[in-house]
Amino acid sequence: MFFYTFFTLLLLGALFCVWRISVADFRRRIIPDAYLFPLLLIGLIIVYFFPWICGPTESVVGAVTGYALAGIIGLLFEHYGKDKTNTPIGMGDIKLLSVAGLWLGTTGLAIALIFSCVFGGIWAYNKKQKFIPFAPFLFMGGFLSFFIILFLL
Repeated sequence: MFFYTFFTLLLLGALFCVWRISVADFRRRIIPDAYLFPLLLIGLIIVYFFPWICGPTESVVGAVTGYALAGIIGLLFEHYGKDKTNTPIGMGDIKLLSVAGLWLGTTGLAIALIFSCVFGGIWAYNKKQKFIPFAPFLFMGGFLSFFIILFLL
């Protein structure tokens, strides 16, 4: 009984962090580390003690893959972009992709990225926005990926 209560409290804490990150990214285009690092720690605890989507090994590989993929994209934008001071992907997005890889593993991260890019592109097209707050769309894609992996794969 204690483990279910602890697991539920961890998930509620993760949902709070997701909500705060999404609000901050929409309002200020920043992903605060004050909520990102607890989300990472909660993900580590859940993956280690409650491996329901993927095990610890696949989670670490997913985290490294997410960080490396976003880091390469960030370096390409920084190196080949015209405006070096206002890059479209920041370090918060890079760390967020690493956390998403930790929570979902490599397969889940790939599914989440596809959904988040589609949702973000539709939102940007409808709102005529130049910059897209990536965190809320990554979380939506992550939730869909979670349910796809849990129930369909």
